Amino acid sequence: MRTRTTAAVTGVALLLTLVACGPTDEPTTESKPSAPTSSQPAGLTAKKAAAGLADATGVKTLGDPQDNTAGCSQKAAGEEPHPNDCTALITTDTVSVYEFGTPKVAAHWVKEMPKDADWRQVGRFALAFGARDQALTSDERRDELEQALGDLVAKDK
Repeated sequence: MRTRTTAAVTGVALLLTLVACGPTDEPTTESKPSAPTSSQPAGLTAKKAAAGLADATGVKTLGDPQDNTAGCSQKAAGEEPHPNDCTALITTDTVSVYEFGTPKVAAHWVKEMPKDADWRQVGRFALAFGARDQALTSDERRDELEQALGDLVAKDK
């Protein structure tokens, strides 16, 4: 429970930091993708990626997956949408899987994160290991998760 709270608080703080960046700070001129209209979005999503990462690494789950999208999306939090909003955030005990509308927005988030945090961009997704339990994820497992997400993204194209 404490991990989810820490991740959610961290996500909210990071959202405020990223949203405080003006539209001219980083180019986000690409049109914002429209939100999926069905309850089951097509293609790879953060939720599907988390499940796929668990499967690829030989476990049933990455540990208590929670949808914390409101921690990185003003729209999901009921506020005015921002071009740097995430599309989805699934937080687990092992890793947080962020989904963005474009690779450019994902790169912006990874670039703006504190240098002492481990963030890894894979296409329009980012993996983060900032919550307390996630800090226990070994470097080897982090590399394995990054590679597995790369494989999932490649299959989705």
